[in-house]
Amino acid sequence: MIKAGVIGLGVIGSGVALCLARAGMLAAVYDVRKNAADELEGVPPVISSPRELAEKSDVVIIAVVSAEQTIDVLNGPDGVLAAARPDLNIVLVATVSLEALQKIRALTDAAGVGLVDCGVTGGQAARTNGLVCLVGATPERLAAVKPVLDGFAKSVAHMGGPNAGMAAKIARNVVVYGCLRAGYEGASLARAAGVDVRQLAQVIEDSSGGVGGPMMLMGRPGDPLTNPDEAKVREYVLGLMHKDLDAALDLGKALHIPLPLVELTQATGRETTGLK
Repeated sequence: MIKAGVIGLGVIGSGVALCLARAGMLAAVYDVRKNAADELEGVPPVISSPRELAEKSDVVIIAVVSAEQTIDVLNGPDGVLAAARPDLNIVLVATVSLEALQKIRALTDAAGVGLVDCGVTGGQAARTNGLVCLVGATPERLAAVKPVLDGFAKSVAHMGGPNAGMAAKIARNVVVYGCLRAGYEGASLARAAGVDVRQLAQVIEDSSGGVGGPMMLMGRPGDPLTNPDEAKVREYVLGLMHKDLDAALDLGKALHIPLPLVELTQATGRETTGLK
């Protein structure tokens, strides 16, 4: 059976590791936190280095946060590429800009290793095979990694050739974060008119037919201005928003597509997430 290793045991990576462990496909995991796998049932202890993980794996899934972290785990004597071989494939599920992706691809190409850009959505359901994969790859490269993707995902969508998966994830993020701005403006209008905003949020969620939605932050019960725990949640979303929308603006610039809503959402991020 094809074997996979997971680098990065955050919300996404830990869920992917758990699913692959249940499927009997997990070879190893790596994280800078040596105890990161201690509470993950069926997942082996964190291995000593990305290189050792790559040596044990047919497919390496990189689920870190940033392009810088991705390059860190690829490079160096203990990096993934130190164990490069023609049949090794890397699946990048971290969201990065297309400019950064090209730099990462230059490294994997030079090492003779396959790279599949795989945006994922549905993070909170990662542990229950609830992720949706947006894949950019040739049909042959997708076929090589698809058994692993099927081992942790709800569905796999082939968005096109190399880079298309990341571009699709960036476009998806524009929709999501743009909806947050819409939720903020709707909540502001409703509040000013004396409407119970939490009830409004519930009505919108009940009728949306999907998970989350534009009111998912505005309808939360905690007040981020007085509740430190709620503020941490929203600060986390804000950090992801700025990173992900920077990638969207880079792509829009490259394609000569104006994105005024993205620019507005970036400029009013604290308001959009309810932190101001």
